[in-house]
Amino acid sequence: MRIAITGSTGLIGTALVRSLRADGHEVVRLVRREPRARGEVSWDPLRQTVDVSGLAGCTGVVHLAGAGVGDHRWTAAYKKEIRDSRVLGTAAIAEAVASLDTPPRVLISGSAIGIYGDTGDRLADEDTPPGHGFLAGVCQEWEEAAGAAVEAGVRTVFARTGLVVAREGGAWAKLFPLFRAGLGGRLGNGRQYWSFIALQDHVAALRHLLEAGELAGPVNLTAPHPVTNRQVTEVMGRVLHRPALLPAPAPALRLALGEMATDVLGSQRVVPRRLLDSGFSFACPDVESAVRAALTDTR
Repeated sequence: MRIAITGSTGLIGTALVRSLRADGHEVVRLVRREPRARGEVSWDPLRQTVDVSGLAGCTGVVHLAGAGVGDHRWTAAYKKEIRDSRVLGTAAIAEAVASLDTPPRVLISGSAIGIYGDTGDRLADEDTPPGHGFLAGVCQEWEEAAGAAVEAGVRTVFARTGLVVAREGGAWAKLFPLFRAGLGGRLGNGRQYWSFIALQDHVAALRHLLEAGELAGPVNLTAPHPVTNRQVTEVMGRVLHRPALLPAPAPALRLALGEMATDVLGSQRVVPRRLLDSGFSFACPDVESAVRAALTDTR
């Protein structure tokens, strides 16, 4: 296959590029600068420009680019950056794909389980309606921005990602040094659900979506067994052989994180019904196997 990827230098993009190339597939990397190497194509998500010639002949496009949700405090300016990087970038990619004489067979457009809002103890699958809050609103706009590709008849999949368990990047990576130092603990009351997925399963799921010709629309990329923050704390302490006794009280988190604390303390009990129904098999279906896989990943 010939696959074009945005966000190819991020946690998931880097792993996906490595996996595809290891199996002999050609990867086209969309970069926000002048191309410097073979296989690079320029684009500008905010100006909504794409060098469409570089997408010619692609079997699929995987769109992963977007400003990191947890990289900065949520000021008004950074919330705008979070939204614009996703909505404008997705619209640019979708319109570029739709403009091709022979478009790719599939567009996998990044999304997030944040679309469901706070689900409490209720299970959420792909049929659950959108929730409320900043991230839920962003995710809805994010997915709607791919309309040009959908209207052009391109099989479009919205990969609604949960918390990716990895040691070298993403939100979970910030937990490892805390727990290694014996400073880990539950967040708030610890009863909020975390829907996670091991990095290797996330990459495998994206590749599955590239090849599963019948899947379109939203697909949850989470492990089948969401767990509470309290259970995550217990597993991290046990696997790393460290005490996990220092809780972070909810008021302190709200003071430190501002509006972002609402999502940290919120509960999302999400299951990957459509992924499982399509025959996908998880290498790390539970949180302990996901944490252990992250610790042994030397790629």
